[in-house]
Amino acid sequence: MSRSARVSADDVEARRFRIRGVVQGVGFRPFVFRLATTLGLAGWVVNDGDGVLVHVEGGVALLDVFKTEIARSAPEAARIAGIDAVALPLERLDRFEIRESASGDHPTAHISPDLPLCDDCRRELRNPWDRRYGYPYINCTNCGPRYSIVLELPYDRPSTTMRAWPMCEACRREYDDPGDRRFHAQPVACPRCGPQYRLAADGKEICGPEAMTAAAGRLRLGAILAIKGVGGYHLACDARNATAVEALRERKFRKERPFAVMVRDLQTFHDLVDASSSAETLALSAARPIVIASARHELPGVAPGMADLGVMLPYAPVHELLFDAGAPAALVLTSGNRSSEPIAFEDDDAASRLTGLADAFLIGERLIARRVDDSVVMDGPLGPVIVRRSRGHAPAAVTGLPVDGPLLALGGDLKNAVTLVVDGTAFVSQHIGDLDHHSAGSALTRTIEDLLRMYAVDRSQLVVAHDVHPGYRSTAVAESLGSRRLAIQHHRAHVASVLAEREALDVPVIGVAFDGTGYGDDGTIWGGEIFAGSVGSGLARVAHLRHAWLPGGDAAARFPAQALAGFVYGLPDLGDLTAPPFNLPARFALARRLAASGVRTFGTTSVGRLFDAVAAALGFTRPVSFEGQAAMWLEQQARRGVARSRLRLPTENGVIDFRHALTEIIHARRRGEDPADIARAFHEGLVEALVDLVTRLASSHGAEAVVLSGGVFQNMLLLRLTRESLPPRLSLWTNREVPPNDGGISLGQAAIAACTADLRVRRRECA
Repeated sequence: MSRSARVSADDVEARRFRIRGVVQGVGFRPFVFRLATTLGLAGWVVNDGDGVLVHVEGGVALLDVFKTEIARSAPEAARIAGIDAVALPLERLDRFEIRESASGDHPTAHISPDLPLCDDCRRELRNPWDRRYGYPYINCTNCGPRYSIVLELPYDRPSTTMRAWPMCEACRREYDDPGDRRFHAQPVACPRCGPQYRLAADGKEICGPEAMTAAAGRLRLGAILAIKGVGGYHLACDARNATAVEALRERKFRKERPFAVMVRDLQTFHDLVDASSSAETLALSAARPIVIASARHELPGVAPGMADLGVMLPYAPVHELLFDAGAPAALVLTSGNRSSEPIAFEDDDAASRLTGLADAFLIGERLIARRVDDSVVMDGPLGPVIVRRSRGHAPAAVTGLPVDGPLLALGGDLKNAVTLVVDGTAFVSQHIGDLDHHSAGSALTRTIEDLLRMYAVDRSQLVVAHDVHPGYRSTAVAESLGSRRLAIQHHRAHVASVLAEREALDVPVIGVAFDGTGYGDDGTIWGGEIFAGSVGSGLARVAHLRHAWLPGGDAAARFPAQALAGFVYGLPDLGDLTAPPFNLPARFALARRLAASGVRTFGTTSVGRLFDAVAAALGFTRPVSFEGQAAMWLEQQARRGVARSRLRLPTENGVIDFRHALTEIIHARRRGEDPADIARAFHEGLVEALVDLVTRLASSHGAEAVVLSGGVFQNMLLLRLTRESLPPRLSLWTNREVPPNDGGISLGQAAIAACTADLRVRRRECA
């Protein structure tokens, strides 16, 4: 039915809709075009720096339907943050069209994360009669790269790394056809006009489909391949080939940290891990993350000493093609780097850094605009727990903050990620890494420049939030930016990150931040902190773990026996812990002497180091080869144990006292009790003490919610026991959108900075 036949001229109005959120690069303009055309509306739709702008003219009732359907039927990958509408004079348009994108002076559009291959494209990829059969860069408006190829806003092909490949006539017809699912799909390409893959090995190159066949063959024979993916290079080998896995560990200098595994299909996924239905849902989600679940059986060398395995499904055409070409059904797929370095994403850099690690290179021609690691999640007792937030999640907006900005928060030095707030919207970057490595520091600087350029931030107006630790590299970066700066205490930022996600900045809570280390108000090493208050009114430290000594300071994080020496210092009647059954190494005795002398010995309230100390007492006496290893070992012991005795951690005067529990742990071990049972008793004892303390504090401070954050709460057993023990009248809030570890503190820094009274930028109320 024509537009003129539906309404009389007197009933026609014009409205302008501003649609904010993730609405670029997800097929939103084609969706709007089809909706308006179906309703017989005239007008236009355009991408600009703030999102999508729509002008429509038609009958009043149809305009109301149009707005309702935008919110109800938007593309699956879209995330609408708001729809604003205003009435305007009629332009007397006679059709609806998609117009060229407009650049804004101050873009605030939400960039879509990269999307996994959709079912329609997967079918075409495997259809010998389709012109994109076997094409490794197949995509449409419902899938494909977004954030990893965007150079600037608004999101259009000339603003992506696909601008080097003009569309052929066939692709152009699809791109221009409102009825085609590639209508205005910016990365659209085909074998005739788009980029390709090639396999480089032994001084030779194989191009086209034969490259996939040859690459799969090499993987079957035990080779290690460098594979260019969506956000960078991966190193891959057969996960069931122990020799290949060991060779990868040796070349990558990765001692024991678990490798991730990519599997061919869901059947293989369930063959490898005991995954719940919710874990399967996570694996199939748009982020296609690495999902950590209980391993059904051991893959030698893949996750040594671990009861869990990180598994992901294919998300890019190149992965599907490798499996179709006969690659092993389970592949180790780990970041293309040496340990601690950022993932390689540029071809020249990859050739330089990965030569010697990889036997061959599977190289895609399409450039990657920025490195984006795989995301990592766990299926937790309160819902998904993000361990690493990157591909599929970043750079999605996480929340709104009460500041007009711009505001940049730099996070910490471990698991670094940054948060940029533009016009009150907080965008959290992809995982950057640990800044103790020079190249990770360079990656931080590059990410900051990238975000500031993308959103056209006026640096003269920029406020920078950072950790209070004076020795952090991120603090030095903040100083180098030359902007107004605010130093935010580490553990308050952990708590604030949870409240920022919920937009609950003025809600009074009891906030718990348990982690390994953070610079405290008193200059000591904090890590077992409990706060009362809100982000808006301030978070006052009201309780903490009892102070212990930490001989060697941060070095104790690498040596659990060293942490134990500090925690037991001054405790009587423990006997010789270097003798059986403890067999603690010589470093334990050295650390005790350090503690006695006071040389290079620091005070700490770190729950993370307490976990290390207990792990050492129960048998983890060697150095850790990756952060959190001893605590993970202790959790796994506790998961299979049964608490046969009760460990008490008294909580008088706001202090959780570990001394009695640690003494009993050592006596129980000497009596020959199973370390797994003792580990379980420790977990239950700590939870009992924590719940008792926060319940009393909530009553005295008028709080109705308890917030848990910090890396220690990646311990799913600890989280589950706390949830089960907390009184129903208290809500339990944890991180949902950012990691509870240091990957989430930049959001908390931004939230606290936004509510700081002396922040000299125009701000809104925190309510």
